[in-house]
Amino acid sequence: MSVLVLIPARMASTRLPGKPLADIAGRPMIVHVAERAAASGLGRAVVATDSDEVFAAVRRHGHEAVMTRGDHQSGSDRIFEALRALDPRAGVETVVNLQGDLPTIAPGTVRAVLDPLTDAETDIATLGVEIADEAEKDNPNVVKIVGAPLSGDRLRALYFTRARAPWGKGPLYHHVGIYAYRRAALERFVALPPSPLEKRERLEQLRALEAGMRIDARIVEAVPLGVDTPSDLERARALLSA
Repeated sequence: MSVLVLIPARMASTRLPGKPLADIAGRPMIVHVAERAAASGLGRAVVATDSDEVFAAVRRHGHEAVMTRGDHQSGSDRIFEALRALDPRAGVETVVNLQGDLPTIAPGTVRAVLDPLTDAETDIATLGVEIADEAEKDNPNVVKIVGAPLSGDRLRALYFTRARAPWGKGPLYHHVGIYAYRRAALERFVALPPSPLEKRERLEQLRALEAGMRIDARIVEAVPLGVDTPSDLERARALLSA
């Protein structure tokens, strides 16, 4: 299976301006993510950006980057443009969308997102983590996967929500927003218009479910630190400077 890891990065963060270039232990955050993508061993790893500064920083640290348009509404739209530019002959079978604000993600966690694609019926693969903190179960910023168990570490996603779900006794799962797409699935997904539930929950992945696409989730041990705020950035600095 030919794999391309794409890391979308834009400078227009409202909560943390200039986020991709934030210094962490002497290197920009986006460079840390590129390093971890490369260390996963999945294949070619490329940062897809609309910023000349990000492009130059990534290249200066020895990683690959590609320029994309500045008007994309989502990371999936950005990586699809990058895919077509980098692989015009359609040799790549699988595309991993790795967020550019996960500087501490373990390479093994990046690799794990491919596991659900061993099932030929799965269109899109993603990750989840069982929620241990009771407060997170009612936190709308913690997106939950409602899924049918397929095995001890695999769910077939039925829904994604910001609410506490499902009801009753049993585990709840935090969705980790990393995706592996079959190439045809990504092409179909970006061609779809935003769906009603997607707009209501503000969760892009619901567009795929509403269109009848299958998303399976591999359950992993820990949620990688996502850097969205200045306090998150300080946590990442502490972890990577230790």
